Formats: sequence, C-alpha cells, structure tokens
Amino acid sequence: MSVLQPTTTILESTPELLIFVGERLWLDFVNSDDTNRARRAGRSDALDSFDGFIGWLSAARVLDAERSASMLRRAQQQPTAASAAVHEARRIRNVLRALAEKGTDESDRATQLAIGEINRILGRSAGTRRVESRADGGFVRNFVTVGDVFAGLLIPVIESAADALVLGELLRVRQCADSGCARVFYDASRNGKRRWCEMATCGNRAKAARHRRKIKRV
Repeated sequence: MSVLQPTTTILESTPELLIFVGERLWLDFVNSDDTNRARRAGRSDALDSFDGFIGWLSAARVLDAERSASMLRRAQQQPTAASAAVHEARRIRNVLRALAEKGTDESDRATQLAIGEINRILGRSAGTRRVESRADGGFVRNFVTVGDVFAGLLIPVIESAADALVLGELLRVRQCADSGCARVFYDASRNGKRRWCEMATCGNRAKAARHRRKIKRV
C-alpha cells in the first residue's frame, strides 16, 4: 500500500514556496502548517483555503496539473463542499500531527484516534487507483473517486500514514531539534540520529549558535 513520496526539495506553488523535508507524504502534510516559519517568511498556512490545499497536493505530486485544474473548477461549482473538504483536511492534519509527535505506543490515545480517522476515510472513499504519466516524464499514482470528487483528496496522505503504522515507522519519526521549528520528519539515517529537519536551515543555525558560544568562552 505504499505511495509515491515527494523528494526532499523545495517546490514552487502559487503564490509561495512549499518545503518538503518530511521524507514521507503524511509528514510533509503535517508540516504544511509551518506556522512559526511561515510568519517569519510572510507566508500563510498552506491549507488556509481550498486553492491552497490543491496547490499543496499539486506541489507534493499527489495531483497533476489537469486534475488540479479540474478540482478548482469543481470547487467554484460546489463551494460548500470544497470548504468542507479543506476544513476536514485541517482537522485530519491535527490528528496526524498528534500521531507524529506522540504516537509511538499502540495504546496511546493519539494513535487510536489516528487509526480511527484513517479507517473512516479509507472506508468511505470509493474509487480506483491509477498510475499515470507526469509532464516531466515520471509517473504518479492517483486515486480517482467515484461519486464525491472531494472525498478522495486525502486518500494518498492517509495511505502514507497507514503505511507508517503498518511498517512500524513511527519509531523513526522525529521532531526537529530546533525549539523554534515544529517540523516532523522520518529519520532514514543509518544510525537513526538525524536531529534537524534541514541542515541548511535549522542545522546551520544550531552550528552558528554553538560557534558563538564557543567564541564567548574564549
């Protein structure tokens, strides 16, 4: 039940830069509420609107350009349903954040709540999964819903979270060691000691801070 994961890179979406450092789709989804860093950069929550939600799914390569445009057109036709979809996306993101931060124990409430939500969404969504070509020559797995076109938008994210549970990956889920950063990530390092969401940002700030403290002691 694995899903295609976005690479650890920065992709441009409208109108802001979206950062993918989680190594797993569901963790990147959790990080889409990068509020502390967003305020410093003058950005807003990626899920502050349905357009933003679709932009994030597109940047994460969950939706291709054609399907993204189709969903935005459908949102204009069904604004209430679109609003409900993004509201649920934000609620599910909160559930998955709790799982990422606390869900290492199968008896933990965050884990049980996440399992319930995962099963609820998987159970209500009918459709087919397809592998389709991307414009850049690669491939993407899409979930094409039957009936409610908004119901399947979260399926790839939910399947990624389900994979984390089934494959026992929660023990490798980390929070960035920078106290000012709320990002989470999957630690794929050999020794399991990765500390920073990004070495280029949080890691380098920590190195600079250590250097300043060292100079002061001299």
